[in-house]
Amino acid sequence: MNILILGSGGREHALAWAVMQNPKCDRLIVAPGNAGMAQIAECASLDIEDGDAVVTFAQQNTIDFVIIGPEAPLAKGVADRLREAGVSVFGPSAEAAKLEASKSFTKEVCDAAGAPTAAYGHFTDADAAKAYIREHGAPIVVKADGLAAGKGVIVAMDEQTALDAIDDMFGGAFGGAGAEVVIEEFMEGEEASYFILCDGKTALPIGTAQDHKRVGDGDTGLNTGGMGAYSPAPVLTDDIAARAMREIIEPTVAEMAKRGTPYQGVLYAGFMIKDGQARLVEYNARFGDPECQVLMMRLGAQALDLMLACAEGRLDEAQVNWADDHAITVVMAANGYPGAYQKGSIINGLDDLPEDSKNMIFHAGTTEVDGKITATGGRVLNITARGDSLQEARDRAYAMIDKIDWPGGFNRSDIGWRAL
Repeated sequence: MNILILGSGGREHALAWAVMQNPKCDRLIVAPGNAGMAQIAECASLDIEDGDAVVTFAQQNTIDFVIIGPEAPLAKGVADRLREAGVSVFGPSAEAAKLEASKSFTKEVCDAAGAPTAAYGHFTDADAAKAYIREHGAPIVVKADGLAAGKGVIVAMDEQTALDAIDDMFGGAFGGAGAEVVIEEFMEGEEASYFILCDGKTALPIGTAQDHKRVGDGDTGLNTGGMGAYSPAPVLTDDIAARAMREIIEPTVAEMAKRGTPYQGVLYAGFMIKDGQARLVEYNARFGDPECQVLMMRLGAQALDLMLACAEGRLDEAQVNWADDHAITVVMAANGYPGAYQKGSIINGLDDLPEDSKNMIFHAGTTEVDGKITATGGRVLNITARGDSLQEARDRAYAMIDKIDWPGGFNRSDIGWRAL
């Protein structure tokens, strides 16, 4: 098969790595890719949010299967255009992807499906939103309704922070994403991620993970896109996961089908877990980043078979074969991230590191300049390892980090601390 993966981050490098393990893959193109992906696949310059351009590229390159990595092309309807053109694609329609692209839409679906989630209000007016905050007090959560690159959520521990967040959002700090706002009850508990493949009818769980959002050790400092993750997540026990499937996931999938917009792709559910029960924090319409890295490390070659079954409506025949293992990924970010960070610093030592089924460096914000790997993004590398225990995987990952020579970068030293 000729396969095209859209995206340029660590998530897409992990997807590319897993796909390349499968003998069904004859040719792999990634667009636009990064320096790490260029070592295992062809990289192509392509506007991945332009559905017509993606269809034309797929036809010119005889692409059999397209895997869409990030959320933006999904929200722009790229999967719809590919399906209309008869190209097999992994990723939901624009209407189904509203489960991520619109917080208020997700709340409506949860209400209709009876899925447990936080109490909320939906606002298009700043004064009404502020009145709701004053009525309910803090802590409280303020969310930009639309896509804000993972940055449109303010967990306000005091009322003034929440009111300031309203001013920021309606003032344009998050662009069009903040034109509408959802304000939610603050939920206590431990967060974990559950990943489910859906083909419109069948929902198949493919793994759990837990990430680390804060930039500093001990979960301190600013929120980020994620500084590391591990899988499986012990807090999401088999019993809790089974109940969440019955009460949250399956009713959501049924409600989407009932609306005439069946969900087809990966459904990434963020749960808050307390007293043995999961409540939905949010849905994402794509794999998490960095959670995808640990999932792909554990799934390997079968990931392609599962995604194909999902795209072709055959999930009822599919089965996930899990090894009794653990995986961890540690993000190395450019100094200054998540604020202003330096670009162009050179990373040395990567050539001396093992790359196999237990040790991988997944690139995110990298490019190759004059034969040197240079940092071009905020989150730059994902140091990923597998082991029979989480401790073994963790030790392996940090041993790799010790061999990387990059004064321009940093990482958390405590990834996996909750489970360990």
